[in-house]
Parts: sequence; C-alpha cells; structure tokens
Amino acid sequence: MMKRDECLQILARHAPDDIVVSVFSAAFDWVKIRPHALNFTHVGAMGLAASYGLGLALGRPNRKVLVLDGDGSLLMSLNTLVTIGSVAPRNFYHFVCKNGTYEVNGGHPIPGAGIVDFAAHARAAGYRNTYVFDDLAQFENEIGAVLEQEGPIFVTLKLVPGAEAEHDYAKLYAEENRLAFKRALAE
Repeated sequence: MMKRDECLQILARHAPDDIVVSVFSAAFDWVKIRPHALNFTHVGAMGLAASYGLGLALGRPNRKVLVLDGDGSLLMSLNTLVTIGSVAPRNFYHFVCKNGTYEVNGGHPIPGAGIVDFAAHARAAGYRNTYVFDDLAQFENEIGAVLEQEGPIFVTLKLVPGAEAEHDYAKLYAEENRLAFKRALAE
C-alpha cells in the first residue's frame, strides 16, 4: 500500500498544469500538494467526481483532465463508468483512491471492500486501459507513460492515509478559488 500524500506528490510532478478534479480526502491533500487555479475541488456530492471530470474533458478537449476519486464515492455512481467508456474522451484520466472505507465519513467500510475490482468495471465499461498500483516505486516509474496514453484511462491507487492535511472547508470552497478556476479554464 502507498501513502496517499506521497503518491499524489508523484502525480503532481507529472501534471503541473492539468485540470484536476478531486474529492474528499484526496481534495485536501491535492490542494496542499499542488495549489493551482485549475484545481476543481468538491466535497459533499459523493459520486460526482467522474461526472464533473467528464464534463470538463468534453468541454476542454485540448487539456488533460485528471479525476481523483474515492472508492466509496465511485461506488455511488458506477454507471458513470459506462458513460465515460461510451463517450471515450481521449483526455480523461480517472484515478480511484482505494482504501476500502468512506474515509471522510468516519472510516466506515464500503460494501465489497477487498472484493470489488474497479479496474475490471472500467475495462468492461470501455475504458481504453486500466492500471492498479500498490507500490510507490512502481507508480513513480510508470505514471509518466500512463499519462502519455490516450484516454479514457483508469488507475486504481491502493492507498492508506498519509500525513494529515488540514480539512478547511471554507478555504477549499473560497470564492476566489472558484473565480480563479473559471478564469484559468477560459484561457
């Protein structure tokens, strides 16, 4: 298993200016690791990360869109995988942070924890390629090549929490962040 913050630090080096949709615990880690106007964070609408990412990928086909989803969140909307596979945006990279829990809601186990294979679901839904990483060195060695491929790509990241990031919801949803995202997206 990898620590989430260490894994996301590696990903950030490979996505310096990409649009990144992140939710829940990954959102707090991501904005700390890669503060950027093109961070679209959302906490509270469980299951919608991939839908937001799909809309952005279709609306901005010239930009890579990375989605940092949670396994509990994705479980709420597995049907989105079929839509993404059907539309097949070439600029769409879907990462699921798999820890087997609804982490933000108290760490309760998700249904099927340890059984459900999200990469298999994505493959069956039509994603171009799928990957599973549980080793940080392997992830670091291979993520660059993964991000060079045409999407849609699905990546399972088997994670445990890392260093605790500040859970400041007001800062995450600050109006200036939304305005900066809107301006950066328009450029």
